[in-house]
Amino acid sequence: MSIGELACSYASLILSDDNIPVTADKIATILKAANVSCESYWPGLFAKLAEKKNIDDLIANVGAGGGGGGAPAAAAPVASGGAAAAAPVPEAKKEEPAEESDEEMGFSLFDD
Repeated sequence: MSIGELACSYASLILSDDNIPVTADKIATILKAANVSCESYWPGLFAKLAEKKNIDDLIANVGAGGGGGGAPAAAAPVASGGAAAAAPVPEAKKEEPAEESDEEMGFSLFDD
């Protein structure tokens, strides 16, 4: 992450924290006051992001979402009242085959 990106991130957080609408001009003003120079397109990109997404929601959901998909969850059976059953479905345990020892194969470490 470049210094310009980081500075625009902080400027967006400052504006959002003070409940000020995040615009490219306001981000650029904060960067100028902080004596930080960045590429001219960064404030506009961060302002467009702030228009589409609420920054407070982005902060609250930092650890959520993303990542690779896991196996889909099995549908829970529906109870008679229309609510899903609360008991989780236990997974079947796989039995691992027992390893054969050398003695069972007909030779051992101390054979003559």
